[in-house]
Amino acid sequence: MQDRRMERIELGEGAYLEWFEGWIEPVEAARTLCDLLGEVPWAARPIRIFGREVLQPRLVSWHGEPEAEYTYSGVLQQPLAFTPTLTRLRERLSAELALPFNSVLCNLYRDGRDSMGMHSDAEPELGENPIVASLSFGAARKFTLRHRRGPAHGKRDVWLTSGSLLVMRGTTQHVYRHGVPKVIGTLGPRVNLTFRLIKSR
Repeated sequence: MQDRRMERIELGEGAYLEWFEGWIEPVEAARTLCDLLGEVPWAARPIRIFGREVLQPRLVSWHGEPEAEYTYSGVLQQPLAFTPTLTRLRERLSAELALPFNSVLCNLYRDGRDSMGMHSDAEPELGENPIVASLSFGAARKFTLRHRRGPAHGKRDVWLTSGSLLVMRGTTQHVYRHGVPKVIGTLGPRVNLTFRLIKSR
């Protein structure tokens, strides 16, 4: 890695994060943001919440190998092919983390009003203890983690800066929920890529 200074963040109960700030250098990160904005077919996608279908408060796109079907919030996601930039990033991540990622959820936060609600990536097709690698480009946003039993049992905030890599490991998806809250004021766009391994059903 260009910057091998990794911070391990212990969350307790077998949950932990690996945080690489500057995993991609600033000039390359800015260029990658422009490439992703142009390559990815961004769209407002529906999800099901409390039995009601609503649009996600951000733009998304699901990419992966043909077998990487993924059910998220009650909606089956059929993967699109990897774009050239997504292919390059996946190859580097898979090589440096020694993980065979076969899919990626692309999220575009157009401004501070776009957000992601608190949730866990613990769907059955992700396996027992899913590893999720999160790459960020563009405006920095606060990433919040809260223990499932409430913040008194554990909480952590991490500012995800452009070019940074955050890897959620261990029991994180079972013990914690995470999200990206709204921000008041002017804020530029941010692209977040969460690489995963979808396992056979």
